[in-house]
Amino acid sequence: TIGLGGPAISGETKATGTVFDQAGLVATTASATNPTLSQNGWKTFFRGLANDAVQGPAVANYLKNTLNYKKICVIDDSTDYGLGLASAVRQTLGPIADSGCNISVKKGDKDFSAAVTQVKGVGPDAVFYGGYYSEAAPLTQQLKDGGFSGTFVSADGTKDPEYVKQGGEATKGAILSCPCGPATGSFADEYKKKFNADAGTYSAEGYDLGTILVKGIDSGAITRPALLDFVKNYNGQGVARKYQWTPTGELTTNLIWIFKVQ
Repeated sequence: TIGLGGPAISGETKATGTVFDQAGLVATTASATNPTLSQNGWKTFFRGLANDAVQGPAVANYLKNTLNYKKICVIDDSTDYGLGLASAVRQTLGPIADSGCNISVKKGDKDFSAAVTQVKGVGPDAVFYGGYYSEAAPLTQQLKDGGFSGTFVSADGTKDPEYVKQGGEATKGAILSCPCGPATGSFADEYKKKFNADAGTYSAEGYDLGTILVKGIDSGAITRPALLDFVKNYNGQGVARKYQWTPTGELTTNLIWIFKVQ
């Protein structure tokens, strides 16, 4: 093995980063967004999208300045990803993040009645949830059933077809931010033809990062140090965006997209 596409999520990346770094193995993640991952001194870590220190403030400013929401409840799922994202959102929202509904739940929870009661007591314009679709779907449903009529907002961990599938009608109108580039044009068409499914949240990033590693190998970088050097000095356009990295493995340019469930 001379290069790795992954790991996928922040917790896994945190747990394995030092091992890959010591082994000199390039690890290109298409989806782990916890900001602290690039602060560990790892020389082999490369993130193929914006982190949550970028995404959190971007979605918070969108809610605050574009939608003019005055009161927002922020809920996190206590994971490295969810808490990191929610903290960035809370910080940017400031007093708009109502202290009466600053809530932490757990990944794996299915009953959110306590959180629903708290949210209802505050009556916010929106609820922001930092976490994954597996909990976001029942949370959205239970909020709706509990009489919450504001906007449900979440991010890339929720931006999955399963969220709509599991949450049903309650997910309509939900706003989801993502540092993931939308799969469009010939890439989307070819993906559908090949896999008989629509390109997912990080398909474009995964494809781009895989392509960069293959380009490196094609250029003759067939050892770990050579491939690491190739990626470190890479500068090129992909399907989702331009890829060039800082010495800590963050992209030199960042983009955040806002999606709405129709």
